[in-house]
Amino acid sequence: MTNVQFTLILFSMILVSCDFVPSDSADTRMQNIPESPTTTLDPALPTIGLLMYNGVLQSEVIAASDVFAKPTEDGKRLFNVITIAENGSTITTEEGMHFVPDYAFDNCPRLTALFVPSAYDMYSQVHNPAIVNFIKEMNEQTDYIVSNCAGAQLIGESGIAHGHKIVTWIGGGKQLQEDYPDLVVQNDSLVTFVEDGKFSSSNGNLASYISALNLLEKLTNAPHRKFVESYLYLDRLKNWQN
Repeated sequence: MTNVQFTLILFSMILVSCDFVPSDSADTRMQNIPESPTTTLDPALPTIGLLMYNGVLQSEVIAASDVFAKPTEDGKRLFNVITIAENGSTITTEEGMHFVPDYAFDNCPRLTALFVPSAYDMYSQVHNPAIVNFIKEMNEQTDYIVSNCAGAQLIGESGIAHGHKIVTWIGGGKQLQEDYPDLVVQNDSLVTFVEDGKFSSSNGNLASYISALNLLEKLTNAPHRKFVESYLYLDRLKNWQN
C-alpha cells in the first residue's frame, strides 16, 4: 500500500466517524433542548408584547423578556413573550445587536400587555405613523401599556394616555410636558416609576426591570415576583460595591 492510498483511507475513516451519530443519542439530545418561550403561542397564557425598532435600547427589551419569560419555581411557563416590529426585517439596536422580531404589526396576536421602549433619537419613531398607529390599536385590546425612558414620547404622540401620570428619562420631563400638555408628567429627578390605571412608565435602562416586575406581580402574585427577583440576582446589584 502506498502512502497516498493509506492517507486516503485514513481520511475517509475520519469523515465517516465525524458524521456518525447513533440514532438514540440524537433523539436524547433533541429531547433535552428546552422549548423557547417564543417558539409557540399557548392560547391559554397571557401574551406580553415587546415593541422593537431600529435604534432601540436593547436593555429595555431584554428587561421585560427577562422578567416574563422566567418560569415558576416548579418550572411552569406563565406567559407568551413575543417581540414585534413594523415588519419581519432584522432590528439593529443602539448597541449594535441584531434581533429578529417574532411578529410584524400586521400579524401581531392579541396582547395582554405592550411594552414601549426608547431610543436615543426618537424623532424617526415619533414621526412614523405605522408605529404610532400600532400603539393606538394595541391600546384598544390590551389590559396594560408600559413605557420606558423616551418611550413616553410615543405614548404622548399616540394620544392614548391623556390625563394620566407618566415619567420619562431623567432630564426629559420638561420637554415631554411641553410637547404633550395633556399628559401629567412626573418629576423625573424624583420619580423612577409611576402607575396610573392601565398605564405605567419608568426612567428606562435598568429601571425597566421595575416596571416589568410591577406588572408581573399584578398578573401573578408577590411570591412569584420575589422568586423572579432572586432568579435574576437583582439583590446583588444593591450591594455590588461590597
